[in-house]
Amino acid sequence: MKIVDIVCSEGRTGFYFDDQRAIVNGAGHDGFMYVGEPETEGFDAIRLPGESISVMLILENGEIAHGDCAAVQYSGAGGRDPLFIAKDFIPVIEDVARKHLIGKDASTFKHLAEEIDSLVYENRRLHTAIRYGVTQALLDAAAKSSRMTMAEVVKKEYGTGVTLQRVPIFAQSGDDRYTNVDKMIIKGTDVMPHALINNVKEKLGENGEILLNYVKWMRDRVLQYRSEESYDPIFHIDVYGTIGRIFHQDLEKMADYLKTLEEAAKPFLLRIEGPMDVGERTKQMEALRDLTKMLDDRDIKVELVADEWCNTFDDVVYFADNKAGHMIQVKTPDLGGVNNSIKAILYCKDKGVGAYLGGTCNETNRSAEVCTNIGIACGAKQVLAKPGMGFDEGFMIVNNEMNRVLALAKRRQEN
Repeated sequence: MKIVDIVCSEGRTGFYFDDQRAIVNGAGHDGFMYVGEPETEGFDAIRLPGESISVMLILENGEIAHGDCAAVQYSGAGGRDPLFIAKDFIPVIEDVARKHLIGKDASTFKHLAEEIDSLVYENRRLHTAIRYGVTQALLDAAAKSSRMTMAEVVKKEYGTGVTLQRVPIFAQSGDDRYTNVDKMIIKGTDVMPHALINNVKEKLGENGEILLNYVKWMRDRVLQYRSEESYDPIFHIDVYGTIGRIFHQDLEKMADYLKTLEEAAKPFLLRIEGPMDVGERTKQMEALRDLTKMLDDRDIKVELVADEWCNTFDDVVYFADNKAGHMIQVKTPDLGGVNNSIKAILYCKDKGVGAYLGGTCNETNRSAEVCTNIGIACGAKQVLAKPGMGFDEGFMIVNNEMNRVLALAKRRQEN
């Protein structure tokens, strides 16, 4: 099935671009607005509307395959590509990607995705968001050409060998971390609540007391309101390096604090994402590796999740090889082409490290649907409910796509 044209359109994402550096350094709030001066290049305010680009591949039979280019909420931070502004990058897609793809056979995914992911423009690879969206469209094109789901295409082309089945869904609360926990309990969410602990004064506490009380509250809330005693969610909290900040990167003190969180969460398992951010890739890997080993040696049952400074496929390999974290977030927009996310999940599984197919609240319904297919096909340990920070919308998109894919795959198998 050949590609005969490419059409692009500007879009909005499910959240915003936020200047992480300014927020971590104490930017104040005025309602939903952040107050203060931006600190990351490209930002003219601390919070900006999220932007996306829909890439639509017109196939020779008239069908349209599409994917959405999107970048993470904290663009420009932690070694990532710069702020993604749609009007600046549509001309790049129409020039570089269009010239490369017109006339190409899109009936298979892997080879063509790798070609797009490695293209060079003005002496550097295409922005990660472009590679992300165009390869989503290529996966959709291969699925339409083969008359199967995207999950089945991935399973077949990468030989994943998994049984297609439900994958635990990880929901994120945003700053509404109390009301949204109630919603997650009602809907029986597998992993929750993310909680967005990105500020010491307001969300963690100078001695970690705010987060500790929040974990206790969440534990009690689940025990009080779960509809079945068998409901056993995993608590997964992203702290954006703030635990390391309050303990001055002292691993022993961090481990002691994580032990108190473990006790507070019982009987539920606790995961802590991004416990520290030391500002550089190698030092981040070493710190996370050493803290992971320390927790294991001390039999502290808190799982650490790698995030910051683990952005590309090479980063995932580096962190997984060194056991830097019990789980690694494959932050899909940061890896560029979705082919890299596929390889990253499979690599983590091969190394015995948890593979969390994540992403960002700042994506779209389309990128969430494509990622859900990938998570199922690769047997990820969990997939992120996205986009947005309202919980219900992202959870609905991922949950319903998962059920559609599994129902269609089951029908095909039965027939």
